[in-house]
Amino acid sequence: MTKDVMVTITGLHTVEEDDDAIEVVHIGEHYERNGAHYILFEERMEGMSAPVKNRIKIRENCMEVQKKGAVNAAMVFEESKSQSCTYAIPYGSFLLETYTTSVAVTEEEERLEAMAVYELRVNGIHCAKSAIRVIVQPKETFRL
Repeated sequence: MTKDVMVTITGLHTVEEDDDAIEVVHIGEHYERNGAHYILFEERMEGMSAPVKNRIKIRENCMEVQKKGAVNAAMVFEESKSQSCTYAIPYGSFLLETYTTSVAVTEEEERLEAMAVYELRVNGIHCAKSAIRVIVQPKETFRL
């Protein structure tokens, strides 16, 4: 995999019977060190002048998502484990808790895909069954 990549992130939240999905695509960088993949990209948020810097670390059975800037968070999705973090935005912060039921990682020469399925609680209240999928592809061969 090359350094210059396109990062596609799909999030799905199911509350009762309602599904809410979002997909974003970013230009980023990919590195591999000590058996882990690192994906770096900047995210522009509406109404914010400075970008949010994102780092996603992917390894077997684990995905970590770190945000720094106007939004600060360090979320860890590790199979069969509960994690919590403070999710801070300019308007305040809240406690995110996740219980990850599965993490699947697929590596190919020109594609890296990771998917975590988890239960989401915000400030102690169960909010949704959720999933996050990250697909990393070389910039020069990227296709939606």
